[in-house]
Amino acid sequence: MTPDPAKLEILVIDDEVQIRRLLRITLEAGGYRVREAENASLGLNEAAVQRPDAIILDLSLPDMSGLDVLRRLREWSHTPVLILSVQGDETAKIAALDAGADDYLTKPFGGGELLARVRVLLRRAQPAGEVSIATFGDVQVDFTRRTVTKAGVDVHLTLKEYALLRLLLQHRGKVVTHRQLLRDVWGPGHEDDTHYLRVHMANLRKKIEVSAEQPVFLKTESGIGYRFTDAG
Repeated sequence: MTPDPAKLEILVIDDEVQIRRLLRITLEAGGYRVREAENASLGLNEAAVQRPDAIILDLSLPDMSGLDVLRRLREWSHTPVLILSVQGDETAKIAALDAGADDYLTKPFGGGELLARVRVLLRRAQPAGEVSIATFGDVQVDFTRRTVTKAGVDVHLTLKEYALLRLLLQHRGKVVTHRQLLRDVWGPGHEDDTHYLRVHMANLRKKIEVSAEQPVFLKTESGIGYRFTDAG
């Protein structure tokens, strides 16, 4: 049977055959396509090549810890990640969430809860009312898949760079203050850390502008903040 291209795709990274089988049955019954990887190396490769819509990641893998996989993913990927683990203590959950996980589910789990958590992850990836794709110049931002391309070539943004670009695009044409950007991207308590903002904005401009020194889209509002503006 030919896969339905309209179905969202979930990548399962888990070394237990029985768990992968259970996840496949549950997810396919929920209307998703499923890819599987039995170890960290294969999982990272699948995530990079196939660009799934969400990832279900086991913390205990034979070749690399799940936390290390998560940290490597978060160097370049914004894909929602649901952690699976037999470790249900608060410390383990905090470590996973701090490393970039979007949610955490303890084994054993029910199929209904798993599907509900996946639906929440996918909704968060594209908030209601947000357009799925934004284009400007030769740049395309796909909010659903959390990818950015320039002239058809993938642009690898860090988590902070992607968050900055997304926030500015959400307020297209409007000034977003330094404090708002720092609060929304770095969190409360960072409203005065403007040096973070300058460094990341400079890197973002290098990746998406034709000239970082003469930006067309990411404009500086001196002493106030930044504004995304369409060329011309």
